[in-house]
Amino acid sequence: MAARRALKAVLVDLNGTLHIEDAAVPGAQEALKRLRGTSVMVRFVTNTTKESKQDLLERLKKLEFDISEDEIFTSLTAARNLVEQKQVRPMLLVDDRALPDFKGIQTSDPNAVVIGLAPEHFHYQILNQAFRLLLDGAPLIAIHKARYYKRKDGLALGPGPFVMALEYATDTKATVVGKPEKTFFLEALRGTGCEPEEAVMIGDDCRDDVGGAQNVGMLGILVKTGKYRAADEEKINPPPYLTCESFPHAVDHILQQLL
Repeated sequence: MAARRALKAVLVDLNGTLHIEDAAVPGAQEALKRLRGTSVMVRFVTNTTKESKQDLLERLKKLEFDISEDEIFTSLTAARNLVEQKQVRPMLLVDDRALPDFKGIQTSDPNAVVIGLAPEHFHYQILNQAFRLLLDGAPLIAIHKARYYKRKDGLALGPGPFVMALEYATDTKATVVGKPEKTFFLEALRGTGCEPEEAVMIGDDCRDDVGGAQNVGMLGILVKTGKYRAADEEKINPPPYLTCESFPHAVDHILQQLL
């Protein structure tokens, strides 16, 4: 890993770190204001495929977070970029609320499969349709492969198990575009003018947020909110730079120790 440099950017996960569905993590809005009072750039990175970027922004505004659309980088954006680059017509296995982020993409007579979190569509007939496309040579694009995520009613299966099922059945490998892929973090930093060694990632997923960020040269701070479970910090090597109670505690550490 390259030598640390002065901190210039902080990447922040959204669901599980700043909020859980329609409830903000206690103190998160005020902590974000404190972080914005420094010289660092703040960007928000999310693997969510349950809603479009616009819907996500509306949710955050209702929770009184001061965030603009151009500060958010989503795995849906990364997936759309890849679909356009490959010039394919995807079968979109995503939540209907995420479809606006694929507006203008040709989807009739599909020759690719894009899979995100789509609980309403994860049933045998639809998955079998995807399976047959893949057998015919269609590429499989996974927006991310999270094992599970946090809802108000508890933990819930993420898209990862369904991606793995299609990989297993077709003996193929998905191209993953979201966290923890290195390209996702580098793309999120693009436009900030910062190198990974000048950035910190804060998130509740030890593998996708913290492990992914540290693999690209950032520092990773794991928060014990959202999907965090006891001893998660022991699941990655190297371990998180820091494990703390919540986003406000992470901001406290940054202000006191890293600036």
